[in-house]
Amino acid sequence: MARKRLTDDEALAFHMHPRPGKFDIAASVPMSTQRDLSLAYSPGVAVPCERIAAEPGQAYDYTNKGNLVAVISNGTAVLGLGNLGALASKPVMEGKAVLFKRFADVNSIDIELATEDADAFCAAVKLMEPTFGGINLEDIKAPECFIIESRLKEEMNIPVFHDDQHGTAVICAAGLINALHISGKRIEDVRIVLNGAGAAGIACLELLKSMGARHDNCIMCDTKGVIYQGRTEGMNQWKSAHAARTDARTLAEALDGADVFLGVSAKGAVTQAMVKSMARDAVIFAMANPDPEITPEEVHEVREDVIVATGRSDYPNQVNNVLGFPYLFRGALDIHARAINDAMKIACAEALAELAREPVPEEVAVAYGRNLSFGRDYIIPTPFDPRLIWRIPPAVARAGMDTGAARRPIVDMEGYEHALKARMDPTASILQGIYVRARRAQSRMIFAEGDDIRVLRAAISYQREGLGHSIVVGREPDIRTMLAKEGLEAATDQLEIVNAATTEHLGEYKDFLYSRLQRQGYDQTDVHRMAARDRHVFAALMLAHGHGDGMVTGATRKSAQALDLVNRVFDARAEDGAVGITAILLNGRVVLVADTLVHEWPNENDLANIAERGAELARGMGLEPRVAFVSFSTFGYPVSERSAKMHGAPGVLDKRGVDFEYDGEMTVDVALNPRAMAAYPFCRLTGPANVLVVPARHSASISVKLLQEMGGATIIGPILTGIRKPVQICSTNSAVSDILNMAAIAAVDIG
Repeated sequence: MARKRLTDDEALAFHMHPRPGKFDIAASVPMSTQRDLSLAYSPGVAVPCERIAAEPGQAYDYTNKGNLVAVISNGTAVLGLGNLGALASKPVMEGKAVLFKRFADVNSIDIELATEDADAFCAAVKLMEPTFGGINLEDIKAPECFIIESRLKEEMNIPVFHDDQHGTAVICAAGLINALHISGKRIEDVRIVLNGAGAAGIACLELLKSMGARHDNCIMCDTKGVIYQGRTEGMNQWKSAHAARTDARTLAEALDGADVFLGVSAKGAVTQAMVKSMARDAVIFAMANPDPEITPEEVHEVREDVIVATGRSDYPNQVNNVLGFPYLFRGALDIHARAINDAMKIACAEALAELAREPVPEEVAVAYGRNLSFGRDYIIPTPFDPRLIWRIPPAVARAGMDTGAARRPIVDMEGYEHALKARMDPTASILQGIYVRARRAQSRMIFAEGDDIRVLRAAISYQREGLGHSIVVGREPDIRTMLAKEGLEAATDQLEIVNAATTEHLGEYKDFLYSRLQRQGYDQTDVHRMAARDRHVFAALMLAHGHGDGMVTGATRKSAQALDLVNRVFDARAEDGAVGITAILLNGRVVLVADTLVHEWPNENDLANIAERGAELARGMGLEPRVAFVSFSTFGYPVSERSAKMHGAPGVLDKRGVDFEYDGEMTVDVALNPRAMAAYPFCRLTGPANVLVVPARHSASISVKLLQEMGGATIIGPILTGIRKPVQICSTNSAVSDILNMAAIAAVDIG
């Protein structure tokens, strides 16, 4: 399912909240005491200063230089928007900086230089060499981008990489390796036609030639047609280097019989007639953004044998630069490289191609909602494949060491790979996986509290982000008024607004509710009031009758109250198997805490049930469950009546023969800290627990809220599991993003 286009309001709000911009700077050392300050600044800072003055290479040991990249632009070619200037390019450069951090744990600072003079630009960047371990050039127009990169590579002793050129080239090369593998062709033999003689196009052809493509088999085209030997119009030294000896003068003539088309040009540049003229098992990489030169649907209408890739995420085989630049720099920084050379780029491409040929991890398949296996529709790894961080940088590092680019070679490559695995942040990939699955599910989501602007914003986002269809419970005039105040009146027409006064199903709902509650002290008048006036009950009745696929509530009522109202329609009580589990995301770790919603004081059997629900939810989020029954005691000491049930709960699971790791009782530090756990070598957990089963709801609530308020943890939940329809209950202090997260969870029903 294609993701819906973002609106201007959404984009601007994203860049303004919670504060302007896209990243902050955080201290990586303690800064709490006077001693900390003395070590961080004066007098303690003098010691590393003297060491670096004596041996400059020690800057990599005592400062962040070795993990710091500058993203630099002058704004002369911002995305597809043209020359917007240095200041207007800043949102893009900030975005690139956070991608470095997200995908490869590389710290990055954006720098915008207010000059279009290549000499001034180079002089400014060169002066920054002591600060950074690498330079990523971005959004600089041609031909200045060629001049600037070439000069800086010659004059600087750290990696300089223009991602608009080489990032696209590396991913394109990776995809082409596998496309030719499937087609049974060799790069040395195929005829390649490239359309778009800008920075990316020239870099693609240069890299492919360095990998074995023959010059006389490659034709480059621009807006004036084929770049041939002897042409004078619209030429420069970079185009001339790729001028072909050919009689072809148009793109159509060049593609006749060609094996490969590479497009970095414009929408519609390739026609179906051109596709028909290409060789058998042809390869088309239509990489123009946002719209490709020709769509995969248009190609496959006339040719089933063609392998197609684009630059878009809503088609298979996305040529996405984020697969390359973070990992290229990660590998280069870790060997203190002098440069990123062709060998390192080729190693990156080959490692990506090899990864795509291997079985795909289950969590990736779960995230994308389908099985992924090497073939015509899967020749390039997905950006959220967790193996990228520990497979690509080592390949880059090895190539850098083999070619003499490394100042400090890696001696223990196996240890290096383990260190890279530890850098992975599972929290972002978990949320991404949930959202990808939600887009595929396209669930009709009922937002019960249409009288709250946060809920309305979440409902709008749910629909605009392509997650599914939003159904809001509320009065249309009130909703229009609230959205108009926020400048979102036009969004009202996109929402389905439902209430008791407008539905034709109210009688059906009341009959159903009366049949459930008539022996619980409720008469028909009570039932009418609930069904017709309480939006939480009304929304639950809609869901029970299949008039929606999931439901989100709780933003305006305390969770216990919201649960009680939902329970009028569904069996959402402890005795019915319902459990509330909260996900805590902090410092790259994910821990599930249960039960945070339903069980007030669970017994041994309840605790075992909670553990099973927690393990199911962990697997639904792509985690391999390790369950700890936590208490103030560890494996029987100190002895207390209050911890007896925690001691006994693992024995209940022993009898059930469950298929996940569990142990207890134990203190939280033993459950989460490997060093503390090492004191108990008999513990059955093979690593830190990721599911904590707590003694009571009050202790769970205290723990979660303390971590949220004092530790800055991201909290998702409580996630309600164990009822027959997906209902999720937010907290009253939820932000729009929290409500949207809960809607996505309900959409995929991972609980």
